[in-house]
Amino acid sequence: MTRKVSLIDEERKKEILDAALYCFLQFGYSKTSMDDIAKQANLSRPLLYLKFKNKEDLYEGIFDYTLEGSYEEAEKVLNQNISPKQKLLRICELILIEPWAKIEGKPMTSEFYETCSKLSPKSTQKYERQIIKFTEQILGDKETAKVFFLALEGLSADLPKTKVLRKRVELLTERFTR
Repeated sequence: MTRKVSLIDEERKKEILDAALYCFLQFGYSKTSMDDIAKQANLSRPLLYLKFKNKEDLYEGIFDYTLEGSYEEAEKVLNQNISPKQKLLRICELILIEPWAKIEGKPMTSEFYETCSKLSPKSTQKYERQIIKFTEQILGDKETAKVFFLALEGLSADLPKTKVLRKRVELLTERFTR
């Protein structure tokens, strides 16, 4: 019985995070209320507050949710018998391109990452540390990994389509793995 409740609870949390992501990307952080999210998720506001204590807590949950499982999958890529270029490209796919595809092209996409940095500094710092760690293992040194990370961050500054971002990442990984 407890396992079933846990699965239902996880599913409900996923529905809330999907609804919140939709609202934040459509209306922005400041114009989205907990009521909006509750309505989008088809649940009561009190139930929403049982899962997340406030809007900031929910926003932080969204950033982690968009990356859910990515770090673990990236770890697996490091152990694969493929070229450094292929490893770097696959890790970028997992940690940047796939999450980007979830938010790209929405009215408030540009605000999303900026607000994440302000409201979820621990999550964004973890994101940076993870990319640098994975990249360092592939490229061999931390300074090169930091430069790669900064270049990677700049690739989405003009809010490209996912296809364009993927092509940019391919070019960047090509340059760093020669």
